[in-house]
Amino acid sequence: MLSRQVILYIEDDVDVRDATARVLRTCGAEVVTAQDGEDGIAAFIRYRPDLIVADIGMPKIDGLEMARKIRTVDGDTPIIITSGYSDVEYFLNSIEIGVSQFLIKPIALNKLMETVKRFLEKGLALKGLREQSNLLMEYKKAVDVSSIVSKTDPKGIITFVNDHFCDISGYDKEELVGRPHNIIRHPDMPSSAFKEMWETIQAKQVWNGVVKNRAKNGNAYHVKTTVIPILDSSGNILEYIGIRSDITEVETMRAKLRDDLKITAKNLEDAYQRSREYERAIDESNILSRTDLAGIITYVNDKFCKVCGYSRGELIGQNHNIVRHEDMPESVFRELWETIESCRVWKGVIKNKRKDGTAYWVDSVILPILDGEGKTVEYMAIRHDVSDIIELHQELEETQREVIYRMGEIGESRSKETGYHVKRVAEYSRLLAVKVGISAEEAALLSNASPMHDIGKVGIADTILLKPGKLSEEEFAVMKTHSEIGYNILKGSERPLLKTAGIVAHQHHERFDGNGYPQGLKGEEIHIYARITAVADVFDALGSDRCYKEAWSLDKILAFFKEERGRQFDPTLVDLFFDNLDEFLQIRDSYID
Repeated sequence: MLSRQVILYIEDDVDVRDATARVLRTCGAEVVTAQDGEDGIAAFIRYRPDLIVADIGMPKIDGLEMARKIRTVDGDTPIIITSGYSDVEYFLNSIEIGVSQFLIKPIALNKLMETVKRFLEKGLALKGLREQSNLLMEYKKAVDVSSIVSKTDPKGIITFVNDHFCDISGYDKEELVGRPHNIIRHPDMPSSAFKEMWETIQAKQVWNGVVKNRAKNGNAYHVKTTVIPILDSSGNILEYIGIRSDITEVETMRAKLRDDLKITAKNLEDAYQRSREYERAIDESNILSRTDLAGIITYVNDKFCKVCGYSRGELIGQNHNIVRHEDMPESVFRELWETIESCRVWKGVIKNKRKDGTAYWVDSVILPILDGEGKTVEYMAIRHDVSDIIELHQELEETQREVIYRMGEIGESRSKETGYHVKRVAEYSRLLAVKVGISAEEAALLSNASPMHDIGKVGIADTILLKPGKLSEEEFAVMKTHSEIGYNILKGSERPLLKTAGIVAHQHHERFDGNGYPQGLKGEEIHIYARITAVADVFDALGSDRCYKEAWSLDKILAFFKEERGRQFDPTLVDLFFDNLDEFLQIRDSYID
């Protein structure tokens, strides 16, 4: 919204000044006054008016000298000089200084008002153009940081690509500009798809679809694509802009707008028209919302309403808590607000909740929109729905957890340690991890990995693994190799879950005093995951019947842990175990074999 215009009026005669100021206010502008040229310069610096009206004959500094000084710092603000002199020299001096209008007294009020209104209207139009152009640049920045962008001429020849386009395609800008998009066309894409696209956009309509492309290195990638024809004020196609989101994987968006993505409008009408076209491009290709500085929603587009299930009327005037999912931690939103309030862009994936209570995920870019002075006037959020990708990842992770749990059961069942042993160890490990201060996410990772602690037992012969009596030194040496076997099974994976399982399998028989195996690690050389699992595994093993022993009583188990505090087990973990014994016993009683 444009601010109210300001007129600076300078006149040394107080009666004339007051009367003329009252008349000028009828133009709808704010009027500030000054009594001489020196006072006028100070008022100009303070108020930065949209129009200056000054008499030529004033004490201290006359009107022309004041105008000359103002023009040294500002060449645009219109200056109207009034004078009782019609001397040609005054007129020529005013032209040389850059005075916008020279009016000879006496001046008819209607003539003065007509001149003032003309300059105010012109100034309002120019200010509108500047603010609209600034908003357009902010919108273009929003597109560029959140999407893969290219522009082509009406024949389909590439005229611009942003950095994100280069990143995903593997080509440099120099290799792309001047070429058609065939340079990244994948042979799997049928010609009919591109024929239909061209027919649509040449008919001045928006085309949406998924395109399979081929990068410079030959790899395929898929982009969800919107192609929008950009029209001039006469409705002719100037160019096409393609806005894409990578649906091959969820990536952090990092591109910055380059100077060569710019409009070439020659007049006010074209600038407004181009602005509307770019706004339409953003709106067609993204889930979009805008808020005021307090976070109150002022705008949502159709895609926002469609994905969340609320109507515009239900959203406008609310904050985004209306779609906030309770699973999202408060810390995420604190960090988000700290980022955007410091005029920086925030990026991340947010879990939201639809009106019907179901969850959805959006890959979000939230950025401040700035005015011409660099001040934040609102916040814009641009999102892509990544629910399908997140849900697929969750399904894969759940499957992976199930496979690991079943593999852990296989390892235990070979030594006849059946029942809920791996489940109890998993729950003990989660509880102890949380108590020691590990994050809930990391504790869940350990809980899911700990069932694999004895997977190496699949490589131990039955004659040793199932021997009911005490093992010989040679047999025990073989038994100890199950830690290395388990590690070797898991160490090649880059998956966080399997890497964690590999650590636990390798180190859970290490001792805090350094007398464990297979590496003889000591104290905090042993990974915290393995130290936690060691407490969980031994606590459950001692309380369970095995082929070589009967279950111990709880008192005997607790005495053992007190004795081995700082020797076999991390003393901090043993203390936490005793401090929270009731919760450990509750888990034990919930999973009775």
